[in-house]
Amino acid sequence: MTDHGLATRLATEAGALLLTVRDELADATEVERKAAGDKRSHEFLVEALASERPGDAVLSEEGADNPVRLRSERVWIVDPLDGTREFAELGRQDWAVHVALWQSGELVAGAVALPAQGITLAAPDVPPPAPYVGLPRIVVSRTRPPAIALQVRDHLDGILVPMGSAGAKVAAVVQGLAEVYVHDGGQYEWDSAAPVAVARAAGLHTSRVDGSLLEYNRADPLLPDLVVCRPEYAAAVLAATA
Repeated sequence: MTDHGLATRLATEAGALLLTVRDELADATEVERKAAGDKRSHEFLVEALASERPGDAVLSEEGADNPVRLRSERVWIVDPLDGTREFAELGRQDWAVHVALWQSGELVAGAVALPAQGITLAAPDVPPPAPYVGLPRIVVSRTRPPAIALQVRDHLDGILVPMGSAGAKVAAVVQGLAEVYVHDGGQYEWDSAAPVAVARAAGLHTSRVDGSLLEYNRADPLLPDLVVCRPEYAAAVLAATA
């Protein structure tokens, strides 16, 4: 199986597992659902990657960091459950599973599963979003929208659209449900690696808020800021975030 195919399959299967966990723990507390979802999806992905790609390193949000990845040419960067808050709230659909592959300095494969929506977006087969006419829609955290997103909204005369996980937000831009996603503070490489791979495949602009390149598999996985938008909005967004 190709790396693209493997990323797609694992993200989709982890998502199906999480739907099962959600059903099994429908009567449990949200804390219990969060813990079980994180644990079981992480274990599934790590075991599957060890079987399918035993020579590759793995960087997972739920696993202990292994410095061997810094000497590896191929590193899988995964978020077993992006948006645990939304996953734990029964009925919400804005959570995701991220599976990406970094190789020799580049993201070379990536898949974002949206299990509750029955969708997996996977590079390289990601169509660009359909044309849109109207006020730009800017997806932001539903619980803590960053001040920089408010600056972008004011600069573009746009509309804020609250949403859950980072993967769901980037997917909204890819699917043509929003035009801009901008974030500043509190993210790591696993939050954006797979979504960025998918967004790039769809022809979207991806960068840090100062316009610099997004770099992965660094010693410190903190990667706190991100811009994903339609290319026609990139200059205006970066002018607001500079």
